[in-house]
Amino acid sequence: MKIWVDADACPVVIKDILFKAARRTGVNVTLIANQPVQIPASQHIRFIQVSSGFDVADNEIIKRLSAGDLVITGDIPLAAEVIEKGGHALNPRGEMYSADNIKARLNMRDFMETMRASGINTGGPPPLSLSDRTAFANHLDKLLTRYVKNT
Repeated sequence: MKIWVDADACPVVIKDILFKAARRTGVNVTLIANQPVQIPASQHIRFIQVSSGFDVADNEIIKRLSAGDLVITGDIPLAAEVIEKGGHALNPRGEMYSADNIKARLNMRDFMETMRASGINTGGPPPLSLSDRTAFANHLDKLLTRYVKNT
């Protein structure tokens, strides 16, 4: 299993959790973004910078993804592609996307986009909370524990 991070919008605190997990477990973490991202020196942590443009980082992740890999993203269409390709998708708020919930998430995303396009201010997401970080760390730990057991 490899971990791919849609790093352009990934909060620093979540990256820090991933960096610690990479050091602890030896699982490779690769951050992909269209702007430079600071990473610690580690043989298990890499950064790939892609050109700017719509979905360039997402497309790079999908191109490199193998079944069973984990993608960290808040991008629901990317998460849908990951699931379709046999990967796991976890958002920075600790929610695992799955075949059971991704269609509803896509529908809600499209609905909210339509609302915003018609001029309705839907507000943004709330700040990342301690419970979000805890949920993220717990889901990540479960996946990594399962992976380490099976290798």
